[in-house]
Amino acid sequence: MVYKHSLRKRVAIAFAVCVAVLSIVWGFAFFSGIRLSEDRVLSQQLEVAAENYPALTSNLQSYTQIDDLPASLREWARTNPEKGLYEFDAEELHVAVINPSGSTQNAYVVFDVAGIEANSSEDWWLLLAITGVVGTLGLFGFILGLFIMRKAVAPVVELANVVAKIDPKHLTADDHKRIRSSRFVDDEVGLLAMTIEKTLERVSDFVERERNFTNAASHELRTPVTVISGALEILEQSDLDNGDKKALDRMRRATLDMKNMIEMFLCLARETDDGLYNEQFSVAPLVYKAIDQQRYLLRGKSVDIELDEAANPSVFGHPQAFSIAVTNLVRNAFEHTLDNQSLVSVVIKDNELIVSNHTNKHVDQQVTLPAEPHITNNGLGLGIVQRLSEKNNWTFSLSTSENLVVARLCW
Repeated sequence: MVYKHSLRKRVAIAFAVCVAVLSIVWGFAFFSGIRLSEDRVLSQQLEVAAENYPALTSNLQSYTQIDDLPASLREWARTNPEKGLYEFDAEELHVAVINPSGSTQNAYVVFDVAGIEANSSEDWWLLLAITGVVGTLGLFGFILGLFIMRKAVAPVVELANVVAKIDPKHLTADDHKRIRSSRFVDDEVGLLAMTIEKTLERVSDFVERERNFTNAASHELRTPVTVISGALEILEQSDLDNGDKKALDRMRRATLDMKNMIEMFLCLARETDDGLYNEQFSVAPLVYKAIDQQRYLLRGKSVDIELDEAANPSVFGHPQAFSIAVTNLVRNAFEHTLDNQSLVSVVIKDNELIVSNHTNKHVDQQVTLPAEPHITNNGLGLGIVQRLSEKNNWTFSLSTSENLVVARLCW
């Protein structure tokens, strides 16, 4: 369906049509009711006059003497009222007091409305019928307005339904084709549809380029590290002195750090599920591995490691991402624990991993984690752990109390 007018114009027209229809209906009904009631009263008055002809009666009488007035008005007239109009509801009389020129006494014009009001009251059923018709027409106008409004906002509803079917977490290369902005004319909705379509197309292109990059990078970046690792293994078999062994050990740790960093970047950059996000794995082996790999950071420090395996949980998710997160937590605790500052505690529970260490800073606050990974004095910081947790539906929190830092990774 092609929409020829802008949304603003369609809504304005819809309201204008509803208001015009209701105004015309109410005005016509009110005018018709008044005319019908007026004609009926006049007709009845003429019928009464014709029946009493030639002694015509009239509801309008003039009086010059107080004693000629209706009995109910005589006492009031003797009070010499001022010139003006007076109404007596109980007697259903309207009186005009006048002062004729050349006369010292008041004159009175009395209008008896009892007969007219009695005749008018007989038309209540007619007014009730008119009210019913007007109410029915008003309801019809309201329904018509709803119908017109629904037609006016139909393109917005159609676009919203199409957009709602697109899952932003699982975009495909053909999602932008669902919009089909060409079906909308060049109005507000058409512009919005075209913008969404172009945005989805660009996002799809980004996702496709990301897939291509991660596929290429996973090979191009891992290959040199593998070559270096192989060369180091060959050197370890050589006859080296203590100085060379220490240098070789530093090279091996640097290579391991480089490998972990490459895997971490690829895991963060990978937008789509590579099939490992629902894998079940045990937590304890990955924690042991992270502690062994980062233990060298405690060399020269009088710090002990306390590992409390209160449970042996299994987690559904990405094992590589979990290993990277645990390694970052352990690395952060080992690096920022100073000499002679008690223990680094690692506790494994059924649904969480707790890593705590002491620092030389005396604070008592909840730490706000960065929304994006950034370089700080902690290397890439704990923002990486936060990102990995979000991608795997885990929960990560970091809090400090006095000089104790506690990191919690829950699943």
